[in-house]
Amino acid sequence: MSVARERLWRGAAAIRPAERLAFQVETLMAFMTLFSRMVPSKKSAPFCDRAPTVGHADLARRVLAFLGLCASLVFLCASRAALAIDAPPLQANLERLEIVTATGTHEFTVEVMRSGPQRERGLMFRRFLPQGRGMLFGFATERPVMMWMKNTYLPLDMIFIGRAGKVVGLAENTEPLSEKMIPSGAPAYGVLEVNAGTASRIGLRIGDSVRHPLFDK
Repeated sequence: MSVARERLWRGAAAIRPAERLAFQVETLMAFMTLFSRMVPSKKSAPFCDRAPTVGHADLARRVLAFLGLCASLVFLCASRAALAIDAPPLQANLERLEIVTATGTHEFTVEVMRSGPQRERGLMFRRFLPQGRGMLFGFATERPVMMWMKNTYLPLDMIFIGRAGKVVGLAENTEPLSEKMIPSGAPAYGVLEVNAGTASRIGLRIGDSVRHPLFDK
């Protein structure tokens, strides 16, 4: 999940080291060179020899070269998409967070996203989030925020939290990969993302308390 405003441009952040892409470009160029050499130049043949008199073997070589070029293009495009999917998540220190509900105090270990690049990345492309873990987004001011699920494969519960550490909004079981905007509903100073079903499991309600150094005590 991500902060919608800060995630409109994030392709570059998901790209692996340039060596892999450079190798793919070199492969593509090699295929293009091979193909060009297999196509006779009109300038190198007399006018009377320019009629289409391609033999079966020559035609087969040209077809194979063309198919190789097409395959390399498909490989290059597919690999660029895979770069974003396979990119490792940004690392963040794990911190302790508590949510106090009518059913008791529930402890979580969270990654805290304080900077723009961290908030842009969020839980994008993650395929697994352990139980008891979450991601906390911190903002510089308390304000209405919009979230979305673009490139996020995990269904989540989003807990919107005011500066005083009180739950001010809740979006449960958000739809993976959806680009639908999810509003906080009230000014929020932070957003906590946890596995879908967590809010129901701990009996979370609007007005419950969240304990973390990000919020005023």
